[in-house]
Amino acid sequence: MPLTKTLFRTKCLKIMKKSSSFNRVYKNNLLNNKLQLELKKIKNKKILLYFPIKNEVDIRKTIAKLRINNEVLLPFMQNESFKVVPFRLPLRKKKFNIYEAGNSLRKNNNIDIAIVPIVGLDGNLQRIGFGKGMYDRFFAKLKKKPYTIFIQMDLCFTKKFICDSHDIKGDILLSTKKRLVKR
Repeated sequence: MPLTKTLFRTKCLKIMKKSSSFNRVYKNNLLNNKLQLELKKIKNKKILLYFPIKNEVDIRKTIAKLRINNEVLLPFMQNESFKVVPFRLPLRKKKFNIYEAGNSLRKNNNIDIAIVPIVGLDGNLQRIGFGKGMYDRFFAKLKKKPYTIFIQMDLCFTKKFICDSHDIKGDILLSTKKRLVKR
């Protein structure tokens, strides 16, 4: 049976769920350090981040550091996609158990950097997400593509090209054991 995006997503989600909780704190700290090293030279940028759910890399330490010198933005779900809003407390738990900041009327589509969680990655550095297509729809609306950093605890990668043309491409991938850069 040929490998499809759906089959690969299922395999990657199983790997994510089986990932040991024993060393999760270590892996989260390692990835926060890697991410902060990647972003060390930036200041006064608009950065799209995500607030982590259970199986995603917990980047809350990085969010706290970035808020000092940058404008930190979070997704705010709307229909089939999302818009970005400034990171403001309190966050509220919404659909899919995702925490969001409050809605904003301000347009924030000029993003310099996007940190995006992934489920899997294909040979073209294209993202396989949770299957809702929200990031794909959001990125399609942007006039200028931001520098995109994919992040994943344990890399789930295939050399095959299984993604669709509308799936977003990353510039770099960070995982605990790998750092892949788009050529």
